[in-house]
Amino acid sequence: MDAEQRSRSNPFGMDEDCRNCDLCERRERVVHGYGDVGADFLFVGEAPSEGAERTGIPFTGDERGERFQHALGLLGLNNSLPTSEQPELENAYLTNLTRCRHPERDPEQGEIDRCEPFLNAEIRMINPEIIVPVGAAALAEIAVEYTTTPAEEFSMDDHHATTNRGRGFALVPMRDPGEATDGELREFVSHFESLMESDYRQTKGRRKR
Repeated sequence: MDAEQRSRSNPFGMDEDCRNCDLCERRERVVHGYGDVGADFLFVGEAPSEGAERTGIPFTGDERGERFQHALGLLGLNNSLPTSEQPELENAYLTNLTRCRHPERDPEQGEIDRCEPFLNAEIRMINPEIIVPVGAAALAEIAVEYTTTPAEEFSMDDHHATTNRGRGFALVPMRDPGEATDGELREFVSHFESLMESDYRQTKGRRKR
């Protein structure tokens, strides 16, 4: 974790009483990003799960989160148990396209658009080397906003556990751990391990860790 960072939870102090869309009427709480603000690796899901809404931390609080945190542990990015509701992340930051959960449906495009400034600010402040869209919805949105490749050329079936060029970073899609098979998660871990062992850093004036 960055030497100047005081908290892993919402470290940039983003608005926890956001009223920018109708999701504010249905949510239990706002779930902003969590992790190491000096991270090379930024993981982006679609929206908080029911478990994450309870804990206030993305990718925690349920079986999906445990599978995800287990994968991070295998990569050396999580120094706590997969069941931890406050994972001890190093060199990883977790966030979502939207910060609030609707109890009955996935987020709509307008809600994703209203939340986009939060994600954009996190990307600018963290300046990651690798962005990992977790799930097909996150892949579709990030491909549109943050790569020069048409979104229709990306699919999770074809691009899960592959490295793709983005605007100043690489894009490494990951199938949603709530849907992925054990083999697909192993495939992602294996590919990401190889990536971490390579010279993945871009020449863009990053501070040294």
